[in-house]
Formats: sequence, C-alpha cells, structure tokens
Amino acid sequence: MNEPDRSAALAALRQTLPDRSLLTDPDLMESYRIDRAMFCESGMPLAVVRARETAEVSAAMKIAHEFRIPVVPQGVRSGLAGAANAIDGCIVITVEAMDEVLHIDEANRYVVTQPGVLNANLARTVAEHDLFYPPDPSSKEFCSIGGNLSTNSGGLCCVKYGVTTDYVLALEVVLADGQVLRTGRTTVKGVAGYDLARLFVGAEGTLGIITEATLRLRAAAEKPRTLAATFTDANQAASAVSTIVKSGVVPSLLEFMDRTSVKVVNDEFQLGFDETVDAVILAQSDSGGAPGDAEIEEIARILRDADATDVIIADSAQEADALLAARREVLTAFETLGTTMVDDVCVPRNRLADLIDGIAKIAVDKDLTIGVVGHAGDGNFHPTVVFDNSDDDESRRAHEAFDEVMMLGLQLGGTITGEHGVGLLKRGPLESEVGELSLSIQRAIKQAIDPDGILNPGKVFDR
Repeated sequence: MNEPDRSAALAALRQTLPDRSLLTDPDLMESYRIDRAMFCESGMPLAVVRARETAEVSAAMKIAHEFRIPVVPQGVRSGLAGAANAIDGCIVITVEAMDEVLHIDEANRYVVTQPGVLNANLARTVAEHDLFYPPDPSSKEFCSIGGNLSTNSGGLCCVKYGVTTDYVLALEVVLADGQVLRTGRTTVKGVAGYDLARLFVGAEGTLGIITEATLRLRAAAEKPRTLAATFTDANQAASAVSTIVKSGVVPSLLEFMDRTSVKVVNDEFQLGFDETVDAVILAQSDSGGAPGDAEIEEIARILRDADATDVIIADSAQEADALLAARREVLTAFETLGTTMVDDVCVPRNRLADLIDGIAKIAVDKDLTIGVVGHAGDGNFHPTVVFDNSDDDESRRAHEAFDEVMMLGLQLGGTITGEHGVGLLKRGPLESEVGELSLSIQRAIKQAIDPDGILNPGKVFDR
C-alpha cells in the first residue's frame, strides 16, 4: 500500500470540520497520546478530532477511509491497557465532548446516552428518576460510558448485577468507512438476526466508534448494608469468599484487599487498620429491610467462622462510604509508590487462594511489590505491579511479573482480562487463551468490517 497522503487528509479535515473540533498543535495533542497505562508505547497524532456529534465522527472517518489514515478512537483515556494510545500519524477521534444524557424512558426502564458521559454522572442522573444503572467501575467518577462499552467493564457491583454488556439494548456505531450503523432495539426481547450490538461491546474500538448507547436500567436499589472484615491470613480470607459464594447469599458487593493494598489505603485514608491485618473483605447487601439485614448477618457469620479477626458492620452511610472510597482509590494510591502495571486476571472463585499464593511467589521471585485487590465475588482480581520505570532492570522484572500473573490466571482456569481489555499490553497472551482458531475467526470479523485495518491498528491483535 502506498504511503497515505497525510497533508491532503489534514486539509480535508480542516475543510470539513469546525475549528473547535480539530486540534493540530503538538502541545495541545500531547495529552491525547496515552491512556492511564502510561508506560505503553505511543506516537504523535496527525490531528485530534474532538467530535461533538455523530456527524463529525462520520465525516472524520470518511476522510480517514479515503486517505487510508489509521484512526485511534478515544473516550476520556482512563483505560489501563494502552488501547487508547495514539500511533504516529494517526487521526485520534475522541468522543469525550459528546457528554449528554439524551433521553430517559421511565416506563420501559432505559436511557439513551452519548459515549462521553461519565459513568458516575449517568448513574446520578438516572437515580433522580428512581432508576439504577448498576455497572460501576472503581474509576466511575472519571471513566466514560463509551470506554466502559469498549472494554465491557464490570465494577464492584457486578457480582450481583453483571457487567456492561448485560445492559446494552442498542448502539449507534460509526464504521470504518464513515457509515452510521444503528443496531439493537429498545424492547426487552428480540432475536432478529445476529446480535451486532454486543459484537461492538468489548471490541476496544477496533470495529467501530460507538456514538450513542441505549442502556437497560433497573429500579432503584435499596440503601445497602456494608461490612468490613479483617484477616491475619489472606488465604483464610480467600477461602471465606468461596464459602460465601457457595452459601447462596448473593451480596451486591464483595471485594478483597491484601496486606499491601490495605497498607497503602491505610496510609492514604487513615482508616485505622492494624498493622497485623493481612487482608480485608468488604461486602454489601442492597436487598433492603429484613432480607438485607439477614443477608449481611449471614455474611458476617461466615466470615467469623472463617476466623476473621474483626467483622464490623457499618453504622452509618458515612462509614460505609469511607470504606468503599478507600477500595475505589486503591489503584490511585499505588501510583504514589511508583509506576504501576495493573493486571486484570479473572479465575474461578474456588481458586482465589491459589491465585493469591501464586502472586506472592511471583513477587518474591522478581523482588517486587505486587498488591492484590479485586472483585472477589466474581474472581476478577487486579494484581498491581509497582516499580521504578527509570530502572531498566526493575522495569524488565516488572514486565515479566505482569506476564507471569496472566499465565498463572490461565493455569488456574481463568482469563488474562476480566474487564480492562487487551489493548497493547496483552496481545501476546491472547492467543494462549483463545486459541488459533478463535483468533482467526476474530481476525476475519475484523477484516469484514474494517478491510483496510484503519481502526485502532496494533491493538488487541499483534499483527
């Protein structure tokens, strides 16, 4: 293929798009080069399109298609796998300015939203109508719905309520040639043809750019009851999680933090945990009333029987919020210790203790700090490798540890990514998980929808 005529493409963008929607100054484009995985490779874009409506995304994609210019779709760049990182000479199309909630249908319980709306803002907006949007990543205050869709994010409440794809009814997607596809429906049921809407969920911008989403809502949840349990042995805590899962009680939240995680949030938030604490489990029930009280008491009983050193049921919403804030901010707290690489393995819930043991061994072998935190209720853990990015040897060991954690997850019957996506970080191990045949089918789908390979090239697939 001939080298793309980037000068002509840039001239076409300037002629087609309003000045407010086009950035070409390298200083202004600098912040659009990377997502939150700041150590992944990145390049300088030819231009950044800050789209404010679907028509602008479509126009930019038509130009990219005409001149065969690679396009990197972006939300608010809160991802942790490098999927939103720019490549040299690409057009970045960011939908961060498409941040309106367009319609709430109370009778049919759905919301129509643009992709730049922050997760927490969407949740607060629908809550004003006594409705509930459950997917709630720890980064909900600064991650966008478009990014959640692109990686099929989960969150703290997915143990009971599921992940993003469980709430997708319909999507509007701009394809590689600029055509606008509307797929899905607003009815509760519908099986007319392939489920194309869910094909784009989790595709990390490699198949199209989501410009509008119709999402299922639930009736507002009851005010939750919250507890925290401390353990002097992380394996006992992990075993307790398995017992809760087998008990039939379905908490609305079940989270785990190991000693390293507890220490970093203790230092950051002054929570008062004793230095002997090796693990903390956080749990909630939002069933409300007597059923909710019964559920939280049963969880507390299971934890005490598992030799928890302390089980505290929060007396107030403020106390509960403080505990959950510490859990949500733990990855940010880790960043105060150095550069971080956040793994995203998910394993069967009866293998949590094996995962924790294996990660501890990797940390010792590589002489690194690896904190373990995650959604224990569904087996999705985020082991976080902390290292000095200016030390070449330590950086090498950190990357080795990151890869070994993924391989450990696979050995335990799990996956290399539960909700962060493949991006740049996990392209190599992808085939180890899905197999050659599955990968070839995925490449064929990519080829059919994006035959020139201009949408987010180099992400997910390594070639």
